[in-house]
Amino acid sequence: MSTYVMWERPLHQQGDPRTVAVADDCVVVHERFSRLVCLEREDGSVRWDHPFGRWPRAVVAADGRCYGIAQDVDALSCRDLRSGAELWRAPLPGFTGHVAVAGDTVLVGGWRGYTPLQAFDTATGRPVWRTPRPVDTVLPLGLGDGTALLGAPGGAEVRRIRLGDGSRAERVPLPGMLPDGDDRAVFSRAGGGRVLLCCDGGPVTELRFRTGARGFRTGTRARTLPVSGAAGPVSEAGGLLWLSGPKGFDVLDPADGTPLWRVEAGHRMAEGVVPVADGFLVAGTQGTLFRLGPTGEVAERMTLGRRVAGLLPGFPAGAAGPAARAGQAFALTKGTLVALRAPGEAGEAGEAGDTAVARGD
Repeated sequence: MSTYVMWERPLHQQGDPRTVAVADDCVVVHERFSRLVCLEREDGSVRWDHPFGRWPRAVVAADGRCYGIAQDVDALSCRDLRSGAELWRAPLPGFTGHVAVAGDTVLVGGWRGYTPLQAFDTATGRPVWRTPRPVDTVLPLGLGDGTALLGAPGGAEVRRIRLGDGSRAERVPLPGMLPDGDDRAVFSRAGGGRVLLCCDGGPVTELRFRTGARGFRTGTRARTLPVSGAAGPVSEAGGLLWLSGPKGFDVLDPADGTPLWRVEAGHRMAEGVVPVADGFLVAGTQGTLFRLGPTGEVAERMTLGRRVAGLLPGFPAGAAGPAARAGQAFALTKGTLVALRAPGEAGEAGEAGDTAVARGD
């Protein structure tokens, strides 16, 4: 089989995509209920292993650092990805959740409306600002122009704030209500600096942002695609839009939302689509990995032997190096982290009756 297991790491606990952070040459994962471990990408060897706390609310890797909050430790920790040394630790109110890194700022708070939103300097941990009252927001998303996106679950707008002081820069109305983002991200990055989101029950909205010579400018453009009834998040992979449904994915043309094809496996699919050289990798929650051809046909299927909690790209968003070209991915199963590679060789055609694709009209 052309899709194969590079290595496998026992976690000794239930896997959760929020407890895994993929960086340029390594992956950080929470395991053994209280440890944070950094593994080398190619062979899974341990780079560092440190106590962290029980059940992280978030683990994020960005710009050579790793940030995290554990449920039983009221603090935001920052570690060096290379050495594992703790660079700084900032105290937080109890029940603080959400971690989002944007340039030289890390945002925390706003999870379930329990705490204020706070900003810290990524290099030193110095507090930059804090909202006077608790904020209820889905996981924020930094835009790279000195601003970030927020939005209240059930609200019909997205707020854009300035990272320098937390002030509101812009409000963007939505065609529907934001879903509850308690257990997953609502905003999804797409090519060309776009952001995708799916309102409750559809429709899909695409946001485009204006950036001038000095960075941020107002005038965000929101475009609604004629898609409704979406059951899960929307993402972009391989230049196509993937809408998660109860037992598969609807694949759409990003230009106008036209349905292209549907991936159906007969049981619930795990979140995550990974592009590879000649198609895509997706996984069923029951433990089957599917390698799809460029138009959705099943080229290969492989049994991982364990339930799959999520499928993650084996490279950071926007990467274009060897890892991305080789089609590396991580499958988070019930108790293990599995590193996969799909080099893009032609796989065996699916057996009769195994085809998991129904063409769109």
